[in-house]
Amino acid sequence: MGTRRRRRHNTASVIFIVLYLVCIFLPLSMVFVWSFTDLWPWPNILPQEFSLRAYERIFSVRSGFFSTLLLTITIGIATSLLTVLVATMAARTLVHHAFRGREAFRFGTILPFLVPQTVFAMGIQVLFFKIGLANTVLGVVIAHSVVALPYAVSIMVDVTAAAGTHLEEQARALGATNLRMFRFVTMPALLPGILSAAVMSYIISIGNYFVTLLIGGGKVSTVMLTMFPFLTSDDRAISGVYVVSFLVLSLVVFLIFELILSRLGVREQKSLFT
Repeated sequence: MGTRRRRRHNTASVIFIVLYLVCIFLPLSMVFVWSFTDLWPWPNILPQEFSLRAYERIFSVRSGFFSTLLLTITIGIATSLLTVLVATMAARTLVHHAFRGREAFRFGTILPFLVPQTVFAMGIQVLFFKIGLANTVLGVVIAHSVVALPYAVSIMVDVTAAAGTHLEEQARALGATNLRMFRFVTMPALLPGILSAAVMSYIISIGNYFVTLLIGGGKVSTVMLTMFPFLTSDDRAISGVYVVSFLVLSLVVFLIFELILSRLGVREQKSLFT
């Protein structure tokens, strides 16, 4: 009886996983096909004409795609570094120090997550205009960091609490300096969380549209900002190329992250399909 029940549960789990994967990969495959399509009129199930027109247009030197891509990557990396730095210090403060107002400080770190991005972006736009950060790359990086901070803090708080302080206390007892303790004890213990928070912040940054539009004022052009108008246009092949490029960019970052963790021994070296 127990074996039969387990088989039914396994069958239901397989069905659920297959449906879940179909819901993910079917839309992505449609976008991929659209990027190579030149003619796909309704109600035809399959495209009538295929071409590389959209790829040739986007990847041409005159399109400016590669300069936009470079700026997007630069903003994403800068956002990751700033967010991880602030999140790491905030997490250590919340986990290892008791002070009056700690819970209010903890609530403040997740406040950008609770406030709608439209409200946040409009408020910070007014502030940045007054201090001269509007329409600048630095302003966009700071705004993206604030949006990504709640996610990074949540990750770093859990990792910091799991790491504890016992290894640092042993290092101090053995006469290690603060610099050597940070390099050989603290940093290795927090590194998985730091990399996870960095990747999360990077993906949030490159995928942000509304905050980039308001703070950048149209002068700071990212891939998402360039791609969005094509999503509502009639030329779906162009938007398909942008979406595919965006997915590849995110996937490359994820694979680099996994490779680093595997090299450091934090992850087991396994194939993606095992």
